[in-house]
Amino acid sequence: MKIATYNINGINGRLHNLLRWLAEEKPDIVCLQELKAPDNLFPEQALLGIGYNAIWLGQKSWNGVAILSKYEIKETRRGLDGEPEDTHSRYIEAFINGVVIGCLYLPNGNPWPGPKFEYKLRWIARLQAHANKLLSFDLPVALIGDYNVMPTELDTYKPEKYLSNALFRPESREAFKILVDSGWTDAIRKLYPEEPIYTFWDYLRNAYGRNAGLRLDHFLLNDKLNSRLLSAGVDKQVRGWVHSSDHAPVWITIE
Repeated sequence: MKIATYNINGINGRLHNLLRWLAEEKPDIVCLQELKAPDNLFPEQALLGIGYNAIWLGQKSWNGVAILSKYEIKETRRGLDGEPEDTHSRYIEAFINGVVIGCLYLPNGNPWPGPKFEYKLRWIARLQAHANKLLSFDLPVALIGDYNVMPTELDTYKPEKYLSNALFRPESREAFKILVDSGWTDAIRKLYPEEPIYTFWDYLRNAYGRNAGLRLDHFLLNDKLNSRLLSAGVDKQVRGWVHSSDHAPVWITIE
């Protein structure tokens, strides 16, 4: 089973690219982030037309997450506990083909320091609390999406450039490490422990052409799913398509 994540950066504006990638690579399950569309403008029929069921949590102009699947989708959660006043659409979860899939779009947090960075750290704490609950279930679980965190220096082309960036701040990296160490495996790093791998290239300064990238999109697997991990990769070529997202799709395969 092939599971992918893709920060689409505007689903309706890049629907052609999304449909092309789905047709070419044929993932079984896909987590999408940054839909940037309200619920009523999600392109459900276009996705059904090529064989994908979907659930989504939209938001006008910002955020938004969705799960696509060739299998039946049983939605299990929308949003995270802890801040009832939080209106950001950043988490959706489902049970699909025997696996719990949590699709997330973690806050960017810039500028640091400031309220956006504090929100980012609170959101990670809320994710940690929910992740602990998921670990108590006797089920394979994956927490998938754009974490907006570069865990180590290996995950950025120029670490010194990002010392004051919320994506690379010690507080963000430590929170991510605590999450992983609580019972999860970073699938990409398990299979490629020493290799620079990027999933995002800025639109500015020919970042994609220079391969000046960042690794922001991650798969965290619990032990029941980690034992079934077979392979992983980045569809980097998609970032080079016309009118592409600044992220590329990332995927794993499991038994």
